[in-house]
Amino acid sequence: MNQEALDIEKLQSLNTVGTISYILHLIVAIGALIPGGQFGPVLLIAALIIDMVKRPEAEGTWHASHFRWRIRTVVIAAVLYAVTAPLWFLFILPGWFAWCLISLWFLYRIVSGMVRMNKGLPMETAA
Repeated sequence: MNQEALDIEKLQSLNTVGTISYILHLIVAIGALIPGGQFGPVLLIAALIIDMVKRPEAEGTWHASHFRWRIRTVVIAAVLYAVTAPLWFLFILPGWFAWCLISLWFLYRIVSGMVRMNKGLPMETAA
C-alpha cells in the first residue's frame, strides 16, 4: 500500500472512532436532559477511555482537535457538575436549573463537534 492509501485508511479509522465517541456522548447528553434518563455515566466513561486511548493516533491530523474537544468537554462538564452539586442539597430547584444548563451546554458542544467532524473540519482551538 502506498502512503496516500495508508493516510486515507487512518483518517477513515479516526472518523469511525470519532463517530462512535460522539454518539456515546450524544446519548449521555440527551439522557441528562430526560428525567430518569441519567444512565450515562458508564457510556461517558467508555467514550472518555476510547478518546484517551485513541488520541495519540490522531496526532498530526485534523481529528486531533476533535479528541481534544471531546475530552475538554467532559472535563469541563464534570467540574461544573461537581461545583454545582451542593445546590441539590441546599435547594433542589437551583441545582436542577444549573444541571440543565450544563447539560444543554454539553449537548451543544457534542452536536457542534459532530457536525464539524462530518464536514471534515477541525474544531477551533478554544475550549
